[in-house]
Amino acid sequence: MNQNEYSAPTPVPLDVEHPPESTGETKSAPETATWSSLRSFIRETLETIALTLVIFVVIRAGVQNFRIEGFSMEPNFHDGQYLLVSKVDYMLHSPERGDVIIFQAPTNLERDFIKRVIGLPGESIEIREGRVFVNGEPLAQNYQTNPGTYAYGPVKVGENELFVLGDNRNNSSDSHSWGMLPQKDIIGKAWLSYWPPQQWAIIQTPSFANGEPTHPDSLPAVPAPTSPSYPYPSAYPSS
Repeated sequence: MNQNEYSAPTPVPLDVEHPPESTGETKSAPETATWSSLRSFIRETLETIALTLVIFVVIRAGVQNFRIEGFSMEPNFHDGQYLLVSKVDYMLHSPERGDVIIFQAPTNLERDFIKRVIGLPGESIEIREGRVFVNGEPLAQNYQTNPGTYAYGPVKVGENELFVLGDNRNNSSDSHSWGMLPQKDIIGKAWLSYWPPQQWAIIQTPSFANGEPTHPDSLPAVPAPTSPSYPYPSAYPSS
């Protein structure tokens, strides 16, 4: 090759793609990790709050607390006592004689009352000389009450109704003064006494609740309660 000869440069293919120039805006690895952790924390927090609200709604739909105001259920339930009320019991079965129930007061639907179920649908109720008669037979009460001095009935309990009384008969606004309780107004059954601590107890239904009234003489005498313990936890508004 002489001095006038030279090699032509190799042409660059026109279809070769060149990588784009960096803009310098790429996030650093630590910054990306921090944002990812923050999003995960926010998501978990929101999920926890949502789950807590769901649990609260479910529990509230089945259980409600109730504070007794007054003396209508003495000597078994007391002013200032706190109860838990089961709102699901009567979804499974009908109210029974002796149940302690909480319901909307017929005289004021903005208030809740607590009383004991005495008469069931279709039964005849009468009160005389301090004693309750169901279908003409004296009702045996194996729990302590303060007897009433008034006379009532006989009156028949209607369908889907209940006859309810306070255990403190002379100081209770109940069926003897305002009539039968519609079952639709029941909030629930008193289930547990939880405050004050010395009155903690499961609230039991008296044994006569599942059967016909028996003669009082067939039951042993119930001793008078001694403070602070009673045969059953105390509960009742003064109404």
